[in-house]
Amino acid sequence: MHAFRDLETAAYCARKLYHRRRDADVEIPDVSDVRSLAFQYEHLLAVDAALLAAPIEVSPGAFRDRLRTASDDLDSWDELADPPLKNAFLEGKDCRGVAHKVLEDPLAPSLVFAGRPPEDGVWEPQSVRLVAAAKALSWERERQVDRAYAEYPAYGVVREIELTTRRTGDYRRALRTAESIDGPPPRTSNGAKCEPCEYRESCGTRTRSLKSILKP
Repeated sequence: MHAFRDLETAAYCARKLYHRRRDADVEIPDVSDVRSLAFQYEHLLAVDAALLAAPIEVSPGAFRDRLRTASDDLDSWDELADPPLKNAFLEGKDCRGVAHKVLEDPLAPSLVFAGRPPEDGVWEPQSVRLVAAAKALSWERERQVDRAYAEYPAYGVVREIELTTRRTGDYRRALRTAESIDGPPPRTSNGAKCEPCEYRESCGTRTRSLKSILKP
């Protein structure tokens, strides 16, 4: 049984997952202030003072424009803004973890990410985490789940993704990677992944190339 977060890390860098498992006491950054924005969309759209005080990474105008676009484009906006189930612990056949929101019509999980979104879609490791949440939700409810939502509230971005064959394949590869780690995996050749990593000083990986980790 693997945590959603572990599968996301496995998709990002197997060596990082090895270090994280070995150093389980490493402090995880507190992103609760940013994550809380995802539960205040309508308030932030309506109250100027609340928006000006919020920890957003774009201008208030851009934030509101993006949220209004999401509210117009997403059929599930009402449930995203006021979810019927919040911070739900899900346990599936192969993985478990917390879905920040669970929508009922149609059934889908939504995960809230504190960082920056890509230009389109979601980052590949986050795609794996979203599929993991959808699989666990489907297992619990004994119903098909064919979509999930990624929210980047500091940027006012909410995106719907479909559980395509490609995304499911990425998830299964991450699952195999997580299951196979019993020692330090090879060092990554993608130096761009090392720059933000908390283990970069002790890992020993040399930074060399830049590659996108975007999943369209």
